[in-house]
Amino acid sequence: MSTEPRIEAPPVEPPAFARGRINLADAGAGAAAVAASDEFFAPLERMLAADAPVFYPERFDDHGKWMDGWETRRRRNGGHDWAVIRLAAPGVIHGLDLDTSFFTGNFPPAATVEACHCPDGDPDDAAAWTTLLPTLSLAGDRHHFHAVDDGRTWTHLRVRIFPDGGIARLRAYGEVRRDWSDTAMQTDADLAALMNGGRVVAWNDAHYGTPRILHPGRGVNMGDGWETRRRREPGNDWCIVALAHPGVIERAVVDTAHFKGNYPDRCSIQAAYVPEATDESLVTQSMFWPTLLDEQPLSADSIHEFTALADDIGVVTHVRFNIIPDGGVSRLRLFGRPYRNGE
Repeated sequence: MSTEPRIEAPPVEPPAFARGRINLADAGAGAAAVAASDEFFAPLERMLAADAPVFYPERFDDHGKWMDGWETRRRRNGGHDWAVIRLAAPGVIHGLDLDTSFFTGNFPPAATVEACHCPDGDPDDAAAWTTLLPTLSLAGDRHHFHAVDDGRTWTHLRVRIFPDGGIARLRAYGEVRRDWSDTAMQTDADLAALMNGGRVVAWNDAHYGTPRILHPGRGVNMGDGWETRRRREPGNDWCIVALAHPGVIERAVVDTAHFKGNYPDRCSIQAAYVPEATDESLVTQSMFWPTLLDEQPLSADSIHEFTALADDIGVVTHVRFNIIPDGGVSRLRLFGRPYRNGE
């Protein structure tokens, strides 16, 4: 076990625009570093990491102090540094967080964020950029949350820092916009997938981190999923998922990858068609939703596929995923037929 000293960033309560939204700049969801003017001290890809930044007081590499984020060298020739990232999926951005955790004497004094829509590839020199976040002052070792009031769909972000320095994390909270007219999506679509626009909008417990059960691929470890504390009282744990598109769910997949001594004993799923419901109104009413999947046993580190679902519920917009009594799940998949008006 490593004995290297390590300092973790303290948890912070996100603002309203971030709750129930996904981070479109999350590398774990598919966001990627495209280009940067400079990455001398720390590569751009670190700024897109899903986990909170950390600091190793005694860690150095060939370029100097190791920092958990993107950091450029000190500019001596004027100008400013910039970075371009590809979002995990095309989407609307409701707010941004420029996090300078642990950057104290090496943070940029100012920054701005721009966006563009390039669905056919990464932007070139002719791309049209729109300012999402006008130039603002930054401080060291803190979060900079800013709401964005723009309903357009974007595929890329460009961060400009003035003149140089480092940012630990960039987070772009929003929602995926998917073209559901795509004929390939008309059968056996994952209606809950993050990349299709599914969202975990509420939960009763997330002691070990915000639920990531809708992310692409299998979880890489126990931190890449949803795990609750050990329940010492009656009842069970649950989370509510807003589907990416209304539809009829025909099969469910529950993956407990990496959860071996802490997987739930059982699970069940409830569902309802509540297109006008707000995220805040769902918690109480979800307790009374009809059952889509009766309680089913789960096992450690396994993929469970369920096809014996209730056939009388029809089109739904939300599900309540119950784990009984507590524990951890890596991924939830809900496959079915997207609903189209007139069908």
